[in-house]
Amino acid sequence: MSNRKDFLQQSALLAAGILFLPSCVSGTKSTKRIGLQLYTLREIIGQDPQGVIKRVSEIGYQDVETYGFVPNEGYWGLTPKEFKALLDDNNLKSSSGHYGLDEFIKTGKEEELHAVIEASNILGHEYVTLPYLEEGLRSSADDFKKIADKLNQIGDLCKKSGLKFAYHNHDFEFADLGNGETGYKIFLENTDTSLVQFELDLYWVVRSGNDPIALFTEHPGRFPMWHIKDMDKAQPGLNTEIGSGSIDFKPIFKDTQLSGMKHFFMEQENFSKDPFESIKQSHDFIKKELI
Repeated sequence: MSNRKDFLQQSALLAAGILFLPSCVSGTKSTKRIGLQLYTLREIIGQDPQGVIKRVSEIGYQDVETYGFVPNEGYWGLTPKEFKALLDDNNLKSSSGHYGLDEFIKTGKEEELHAVIEASNILGHEYVTLPYLEEGLRSSADDFKKIADKLNQIGDLCKKSGLKFAYHNHDFEFADLGNGETGYKIFLENTDTSLVQFELDLYWVVRSGNDPIALFTEHPGRFPMWHIKDMDKAQPGLNTEIGSGSIDFKPIFKDTQLSGMKHFFMEQENFSKDPFESIKQSHDFIKKELI
């Protein structure tokens, strides 16, 4: 018998028109591809990108999310074509990349964005993802509304180039701006659903005191990507290996269809052990317990 939660979730999905979409859209199939945000290995990847990518693949990750692209330098000294070849050699794909787009948000100049789009298409990304907003850009509700307009513009340019666009959160987007407004609420309500999607960082959602499942229920289908990182039980400001912290991911993973999740990336920003041992522990827990 369906309970009230099931009924509400199904009603929300019906309203969004996604309840009966195929598994490749709802996320059921793609959730078995375990991804890694390469920022996790930021201390070592620049020294030996070839060796790091090889180890990531050997551990069992199948998807990587890039970061750190510089138009004239590429990815850790490799051109987009060279980095794509490295991924291919290690049976890895890259569904998404994190790219700073502050220049476009500040000035509307498109040169940086065009370089990002070109590199993303070479790597075979599905998503261009904006990972962060400078503090000076986001001090008020009006600021967030102006940025929402820019997000729509970025999404439109990405769509015209065969890509999708997503925004990745931290916790500042959930701060109270007055009158019941938050930056995240403004983004969700003022961006075009056909142009702007969201990569939900589950750690930052929980850290900010919010409930990921409540967000899925209120905005079904808008979260095609997740960041999976766990919260240290003793020090919430630190990460730990997936399954060792205070976040219970199992009920969250039960709502992949409600979320619309297609891809997820494990991320860890600090370590108490060897980084490769750490990311293997997280990988193995995800594979055994979550998917």
